[in-house]
Amino acid sequence: MYMLQASASFQNQRIPSDMVFLRTSEKAGSCFIRTDQLDGETDWKLKVAVSCTQRLPALGDLFSISAYVYAQKPQLDIHSFEGTFTREDSDPPIHESLSIENTLWASTIVASGTVIGVVIYTGKETRSVMNTSNPKNKVGLLDLELNQLTKALFLALVVLSVVMVTLQGFAGPWYRNLFRFLLLFSYIIPISLRVNLDMGKAAYGWMIMKDENIPGTVVRTSTIPEELGRLVYLLTDKTGTLTQNEMVFKRLHLGTVSYGTDTMDEIQSHVLNSYLQVHSQPSGHNPSSAPLRRSQSSTPKVKKSVSSRIHEAVKAIALCHNVTPVYEARAGITGETEFAEADQDFSDENRTYQASSPDEVALVRWTESVGLTLISRDLASMQLKTPSGQVLTYCILQMFPFTSESKRMGIIVRDESTAEITFYMKGADVAMSTIVQYNDWLEEECGNMAREGLRTLVVAKRTLTEEQYQDFESRYSQAKLSIHDRALKVAAVVESLEREMELLCLTGVEDQLQADVRPTLEMLRNAGIKIWMLTGDKLETATCIAKSSHLVSRTQDIHVFRPVTSRGEAHLELNAFRRKHDCALVISGDSLEVCLRYYEHELVELACQCPAVVCCRCSPTQKAHIVTLLRQHTRKRTCAIGDGGNDVSMIQAADCGIGIEGKEGKQASLAADFSITQFRHIGRLLMVHGRNSYKRSAALGQFVMHRGLIISTMQAVFSSVFYFASVPLYQGFLMVGYATIYTMFPVFSLVLDQDVKPEMAILYPELYKDLTKGRSLSFKTFLIWVLISIYQGGILMYGALLLFEDEFVHVVAISFTALILTELLMVALTIRTWHWLMVVAEFLSLGCYVASLAFLNEYFGIGRVSFGAFLDVAFITTVTFLWKVSAITVVSCLPLYVLKYLKRKLSPPSYSKLSS
Repeated sequence: MYMLQASASFQNQRIPSDMVFLRTSEKAGSCFIRTDQLDGETDWKLKVAVSCTQRLPALGDLFSISAYVYAQKPQLDIHSFEGTFTREDSDPPIHESLSIENTLWASTIVASGTVIGVVIYTGKETRSVMNTSNPKNKVGLLDLELNQLTKALFLALVVLSVVMVTLQGFAGPWYRNLFRFLLLFSYIIPISLRVNLDMGKAAYGWMIMKDENIPGTVVRTSTIPEELGRLVYLLTDKTGTLTQNEMVFKRLHLGTVSYGTDTMDEIQSHVLNSYLQVHSQPSGHNPSSAPLRRSQSSTPKVKKSVSSRIHEAVKAIALCHNVTPVYEARAGITGETEFAEADQDFSDENRTYQASSPDEVALVRWTESVGLTLISRDLASMQLKTPSGQVLTYCILQMFPFTSESKRMGIIVRDESTAEITFYMKGADVAMSTIVQYNDWLEEECGNMAREGLRTLVVAKRTLTEEQYQDFESRYSQAKLSIHDRALKVAAVVESLEREMELLCLTGVEDQLQADVRPTLEMLRNAGIKIWMLTGDKLETATCIAKSSHLVSRTQDIHVFRPVTSRGEAHLELNAFRRKHDCALVISGDSLEVCLRYYEHELVELACQCPAVVCCRCSPTQKAHIVTLLRQHTRKRTCAIGDGGNDVSMIQAADCGIGIEGKEGKQASLAADFSITQFRHIGRLLMVHGRNSYKRSAALGQFVMHRGLIISTMQAVFSSVFYFASVPLYQGFLMVGYATIYTMFPVFSLVLDQDVKPEMAILYPELYKDLTKGRSLSFKTFLIWVLISIYQGGILMYGALLLFEDEFVHVVAISFTALILTELLMVALTIRTWHWLMVVAEFLSLGCYVASLAFLNEYFGIGRVSFGAFLDVAFITTVTFLWKVSAITVVSCLPLYVLKYLKRKLSPPSYSKLSS
């Protein structure tokens, strides 16, 4: 790939395609980019230009050199890249290794300076496109149930038409009559059902967004609000969802001494003293603390030892990180003057820290609070300011960034004043326990801190001689240039340094819980929802957050699933777990993978019986896989809630996805079906809005079906009375008016109905359990409505025929008026809580009907041509018309009112006991 494909991006611009970073306007040869649209992390990432092209005197020289880039084939992983840069026209040719820090991925944004790069991947080969999954359309359970009922109705339509033709005796062109009957009875199929439901869903969405108790909630889907009322499993992320992703430094442990938040001032005085001593005796700046540590017999030396150990520990924490101080204030200052500015500007409030993890920022903020401040950093050096105002400069020789495999990060620095080279390292206790010298307290203290809910990091160091370092550097650069198995070779070289390191300290950082997480989880548990926590975090951290958030109650046992690698081990561990009752399960991603490979069904079955499940060290694809498994095995509705880019696949895989707008950007909330601002809002979203949406849609759907069935029953009765003639009972406009203007408003006003006040629904979350059984809409309730329709249709038609033997032509007017009144009364019967709009809708519809009688009179004759009957206004106004219509309506509706009253008295629903 030659240099002609260069592309330039300016500050705050999006990078158009995947590039190798060649040159920047920043003096340091590096720039920051924001990656929140790619990986959901809000902090800035430092990227480094290829040094060979950064060193060129002028920008134009880029196009005059002959060089090429070798890049690996496109792949999914956004955190790794291997390539080489070769410049051919120099003597000898220059080879440089390219890694992830030399790349600029598409969809990231330049945060500082201007960058110029050579394009390596475009279109479908870019990392951002390869990592997107195609979202699927989600269909709610209620819609699927209504589809089943509609199929049943279609079957009924065909059967009814065939029966009619059979009763005719297949006389004449019977197939033509069959189709005429199919058209006549086609009102059985509720065509308006979809329209009504979709309008209803839009109304629920509007109500959710307008709810003042859950401000900032956004409904991003118009198809599944009812799902919120049917959930059985809630799968939640930990960081940023249950916790705030705001880190606070809580504990420093040195093996013999432990410092908490209340004793930080002691550390401050120790640090101050050690730097004052250094000032008084500049020759002894190299505090050879090793011999002091060995001779801890005499008291004064012990004191000195603790002081120097604290000093070493604080210095290590201040140096071993990937944090860069950024000074907001003065715009347009180039590199060198910025440091001069920074010198005068130390105490200024406008210093902010940028890093790829909030833990690191918390540590550096803490070293600042005890007196050792990071004031500037570029690729090659770092400056610390001591409590007395002296500036120490350290030259950065090598950086080994943190990866999820190594679980640790390292840095090699040279102190400018003493030329001493030190290798600092910090990481998870699992990774570090084998690297540091033997000690008896590390494991125990890590456990203690984890139980308090702290995230632990172990800090260690090793002093290197110049020869050791030179030897390491040559092997390291050799490994970095290799094209095959580069990662393995580099890791092997770095591991040669990670031997017998001196353990300095153990740090504990707390991630605070979101507001009201405990009561919300309690409420969801009482509502019969099983909560699973899927996190990419360590097992210890995940377990302690599960305890502190009361995801696992105090009295419950926790079964930690031991790491398994083979089928036999998985089998034994599953058997051990099967013997336990009512205990929460904690399992890591790797063990889960093994168990799912061999014992998928058994594992899911056992896990579903647990009150709570915690899966730690889960990759984004694993999270989605767990959601899919739950859906397939249990056939229950699942909901996933998360806040970062790593939760998107899980949110899209669940039946209902909820995103939280958090520290990790908006990626999850944009991909979700519902977006909320705080975890606690989920309680109201499910208990109140989920309940109402489901109950209302169920009532609305069944009522629309009833509306079609009743008119079809009347048509059937009419046809059978008249020798199975395929003649329509009502003319076109009446049929159109029936489904729209006469009954539309009252039926649609069912979306305002509620059976329980919102306060009640939240106070008694147990009410939610009933909804998951799906009793509001089932074949049982559907059959009841079918029977009601047949009864009412029959009464209306037979009543009209019986009472009007002498003036038969008026059958249409009478039966249609009684039908409209019946429908309006049935809506009133179905409603549980009246709303003023419902009353308006009822009277509006009645008014529309009465008004239309005046100018639709020609439609009220039966088959205008055949009978030639017209509706005379004089007849409508007679008392006989009015009493006969009233009588038919009462006969069709009163029994149902009586039945409803008896049912409420004899077996009231659970919510009525509360509201009374």
